[in-house]
Amino acid sequence: MDAEKLVVGLGGMPGSGKSIVVEVAKELDYDIVTMGDVVREQTRLAGLEPTPANIGKVMLELRAKEGQYVIAKKCIPKIEQQQSSRVLIDGLRSLYEADIFKEHFASFTLVAVHAPPTVRFERLKIRGRSDDPPNYGVFHERDMRELGVGLGSVIAMAEKILVNDNSIEGFKTLVRENFSRIETKWLK
Repeated sequence: MDAEKLVVGLGGMPGSGKSIVVEVAKELDYDIVTMGDVVREQTRLAGLEPTPANIGKVMLELRAKEGQYVIAKKCIPKIEQQQSSRVLIDGLRSLYEADIFKEHFASFTLVAVHAPPTVRFERLKIRGRSDDPPNYGVFHERDMRELGVGLGSVIAMAEKILVNDNSIEGFKTLVRENFSRIETKWLK
């Protein structure tokens, strides 16, 4: 077990505001490991376009072939290689992943971000990343796939739930306050 790093796991539905949490974590000198990058990398290695359907397909295939822990296991060396003693893992999607991180990192804390579906969909339309849904039907399908792998359980079991339904600055303040509480708990 690695007791050297304070590790914060972050989960939340697409468009909930995880990127704002990542931004604040960077300002607080956390290193970032993004779980979705592992899936996007595997999608590219499979020779597929990074569309929502292909990334979802690869995510499900990886879990079916190598187990529910596969993405977390692929992230552990990336976390260990980070220079900072504080690391944020962006994009947990199952309690299996949280369990792997808890087993490996003594000071692991699970945090979730929540925002209403209509707000999240509008944010994703504006963001325009290659894997963002082009319409509400694809958005809903992606939400169901995410919930199907366990993301709802991650949100329900998080030690801290950050509701992102206000201004960006107000949410950033909430995030900073919660990072301070986490650090106080673990960095005595």
